[in-house]
Amino acid sequence: MRGNDNGYRGRRTPPHMARFSDRVEQVSISGIREVFEAAGEAAINLGLGQPDFPTPDHARQGAIDAIESGKTDAYTSNKGTRSLREAIADKHARDNGLDVDPEDVIATAGGSEALHLAMEAHVDPGEEVIFPDPGFVAYDALTRIAGGTPTPVALRDDLTLDPAAVEAAITDDTAAFVVCSPANPTGAVQSPADMREFARIADEHDVLCISDEVYERIVFEGEHRSPAEFGENVAVVNACSKTYSMTGWRLGWITSTTDRIERMLRVHQYVQACASAPAQYAAEAALSGPQDVVDEMVAAFAERRDVLLDGLNDMGLDTPTPQGAFYAMPRVPDGWADAVIDRDVVVVPGEAFGEHGAGHARISYAVNVETLKEALAAMRSATAAVR
Repeated sequence: MRGNDNGYRGRRTPPHMARFSDRVEQVSISGIREVFEAAGEAAINLGLGQPDFPTPDHARQGAIDAIESGKTDAYTSNKGTRSLREAIADKHARDNGLDVDPEDVIATAGGSEALHLAMEAHVDPGEEVIFPDPGFVAYDALTRIAGGTPTPVALRDDLTLDPAAVEAAITDDTAAFVVCSPANPTGAVQSPADMREFARIADEHDVLCISDEVYERIVFEGEHRSPAEFGENVAVVNACSKTYSMTGWRLGWITSTTDRIERMLRVHQYVQACASAPAQYAAEAALSGPQDVVDEMVAAFAERRDVLLDGLNDMGLDTPTPQGAFYAMPRVPDGWADAVIDRDVVVVPGEAFGEHGAGHARISYAVNVETLKEALAAMRSATAAVR
């Protein structure tokens, strides 16, 4: 190959095909991302799992102060700053009635990394991970990346996860099961009785319950309870992303028993070293500062939910009432999601979240009411077109 004027010589294409790991070959680009790319630039985006509120001022200021004082110029402890982990422990005492040792907390690059740590530290090749179907897209993918076998379990008619179905799916090869409440993509909230059962199942069968609690503060009806209140074999995943509208800051955490945290730290220290230092100080300020901003956001989501449900009901679409998060998952006719997307409104086909999501669509109402009403007009037109 001829070199260029500065002497650079390009690399030759190897004579053999590139070989990739079987694990990565089992994972594809998220169906959510495919929908985004298919939509027009001017489309109303009801597919995004992201609050549309600004990060609270006191959280931003926490990062600014830390940057200006030079606190963010170096690595923090692998687990995160002591002050952040103390703030996380205080949060669990305040909101969950849990006695969490700050030493049993790892600050992570968002809740996604926390899920990854749990999988990598507990799943051997071929072992099974049980999770809800429809469920968050990462559960299947992270199980495969860890070399595990995805074991999806269908939801009840109200879109909650049945503890009896989880227990029936457990085999000698089961390493863990995932619970998400309030849930993505359904908005369902598990009952306290369900959470107690999940803890019992984990303890009696000696498997790990991974409790994804990133939407825990966004509850309209019912109450959020953590299975960690009721048992030992639980790893709690949480983040500032949804509660404080801090998705871009990438700051989450995981807490569990000391032995489990030590194993997950072994993974974290090599794949991440530590979470972003500015984000850690922002998260500490968010967790420790005024919480009225969260209440205001939840009230706005509740109003939007009701507007969306009224509109979907007027179209004759059966929609289980979401009790939390900011998603609804109506049952829709064939071709409905495509017809809506053709009208420049992004929704996500239910099958993106698992086989049992087919016949549904996920709608995020993380937009203002005026935009939501505009989107409902397009949905109404799409519903009429496919019936």
